[in-house]
Amino acid sequence: MQSINFGRKICALAKPIIMGIINYTPDSFYDGGAYANSSAAIAAAEKMLAAGSTIIDVGGMSSRPGAAVISPQTEIERVVPLVTQLAKEFPESIISIDTVYGIVAQACADVGAKMINDISAGSIDAEIVQVAAAYQLPYVLMHMQGLPQSMQQSPTYDDILVELVDFFVEKIAYVKSIGVNEIVLDVGFGFGKSIEHNFTLLKNLSMFKELFQLPVLAGLSRKSMIWKTLQTTPRESLNGTTVCNTLALWQGADILRVHDVAEACETLKLWQMFCEA
Repeated sequence: MQSINFGRKICALAKPIIMGIINYTPDSFYDGGAYANSSAAIAAAEKMLAAGSTIIDVGGMSSRPGAAVISPQTEIERVVPLVTQLAKEFPESIISIDTVYGIVAQACADVGAKMINDISAGSIDAEIVQVAAAYQLPYVLMHMQGLPQSMQQSPTYDDILVELVDFFVEKIAYVKSIGVNEIVLDVGFGFGKSIEHNFTLLKNLSMFKELFQLPVLAGLSRKSMIWKTLQTTPRESLNGTTVCNTLALWQGADILRVHDVAEACETLKLWQMFCEA
């Protein structure tokens, strides 16, 4: 049975777990500006934890297609006070920092973050892998083609499955050589992929888990592969998200990264009953 070591807390993955999203930004694709101050974000985290979230993932820079890049210092000013408060208010919780910058990850680790979620797999700032190794934090290693500013401008692959396998072979070997012992894989739904690419990855998610024998995170919540297929909007895509989360569970996902924790926990509970019947 796989597990993730968060230092003082080891999380067994006998069943999948939920990661709740707090985008502490004004411009995220779905909930940008929803948490206008730290009080709102703390209240949201409390609600997510009460609903059953195991991890709270805090991000201070939007990674939506076309999003502007902010400086590490601006990101630190946004997220470090919030991570500090979350660690104080919920000392038994697991706080993840969603960042591409090593200096941001380190500043958050110093005040209580227990996980690093890096959409760039160290390609934007290699120091972030060093931080994960130095602090012995679990590291979410995600695939992204290009950068957020341009990643959805005609993403192209000869064979997306082969290319992602090659990517993870190389990146896993690298981060392990640096000293990172706890790795979670994320195929990066929506990050430099067409709708067809995303559904190909979803249909074959179990392949990555079986091939690399590492926990797999699925970040499908309200993404364009859902609402564009349904011809709706991010705000109207909760039902589609639930369907795709169920498919990800079918494919062996260990962590569901979601905006809507209560609904994801209901999905997980029904999934478990189905599996145990």
